[in-house]
Amino acid sequence: MSTTLLGTGLFMVPAIAANIAGKDLLWAWWMLIIAVCPIAMTFAALGKRFPNAGGASYFVKQAFGSRLEKSVALLFISVIPVGVPAAIAIAGGFAQQLLPSFLATPIVSQLLIVALLMVVNFAGSKSSSRLQTAIALGILALVGLFLWKGEVNSYDSVPHHLASIDMGNIGNAIAVMFWCFVGIEAFAHMGEEFKRPDRDYPIAILVGCLLAGAVYYSFSVVVLKHNAYGTPELNTTSVPYLANLLFGAKANWIISLMGFLACFATINLYTQSLSRMIWSLAREYKPESSLAALSTRGVPSKATAIVGITLALSCVFGQLSGIDIEIFLTLANGIFVVIYLFAMWSAVRLLEGTGKVLAMIAWHFV
Repeated sequence: MSTTLLGTGLFMVPAIAANIAGKDLLWAWWMLIIAVCPIAMTFAALGKRFPNAGGASYFVKQAFGSRLEKSVALLFISVIPVGVPAAIAIAGGFAQQLLPSFLATPIVSQLLIVALLMVVNFAGSKSSSRLQTAIALGILALVGLFLWKGEVNSYDSVPHHLASIDMGNIGNAIAVMFWCFVGIEAFAHMGEEFKRPDRDYPIAILVGCLLAGAVYYSFSVVVLKHNAYGTPELNTTSVPYLANLLFGAKANWIISLMGFLACFATINLYTQSLSRMIWSLAREYKPESSLAALSTRGVPSKATAIVGITLALSCVFGQLSGIDIEIFLTLANGIFVVIYLFAMWSAVRLLEGTGKVLAMIAWHFV
């Protein structure tokens, strides 16, 4: 779960947010983490009660019926040609630094990533989860090294001057930082993969969110201490800048590798989630269809292949058309906001007591 939330955000968001909030950034992180808790707890409660590959669309079905379920499902599926290729393009930028020169082109690197996604996904969820865990440990080790070499102390790690904070700047920073936690809705599709979803799913989602928040906070401390922000170029290259400052130029390949792996982890979970969404719809409405079949490894093979082909075509189209990647990201972000709202709205109807109260709070935060 934590690798899904880290992804590309770790390499850009702390510096961009620091440019907006300045020294108030640490207060912004505390406020955001507190705000995300009810959202994470609501998804945890829904996943515990309704573990299903349909994810948010299944929650909507339980609350409002199948008609709205199909709309939310199709909305999530629409991320395949829009949002995921944008993330693949970012991962491809890191991959080009690692590939030999004859392969280091945008289209080739992106198609190689799609091929690797298919290999990992067809291997099954257990193999994929092991890879995700290894990447998460690598990211934790990297941030730990930054904290150590950056000589961060307890004073650096604590926010100061509460009386003089600028809530306007903090609000603007949080609007950017919130996207560090986009990915919770994708994890909702993995509920059926747990042997004990009633016990293990809430633990996974809550620990993942808190761990991701701790990693973002820690890296933001390093960014602030070494002033790795302030210009558009530095805001997007803060990690290579810090790596060169603290470790020297020889560490650049490690940053490229970890950047690629962090992006790949996010893309991998979305690929799994999307294929399971398609499989879930086929299982429910067309059970005799080949899309509803699972391989011996428990993989929805046809659905996974459809996602892979669509991603490959979208990557090629994106490169040949020259459309700005920010347009795709904006479209994807809008889709995720709507999905979050429907999920929280469903939780208000489905949950009781404390769960309902948390869902109402989460709905207002979204």
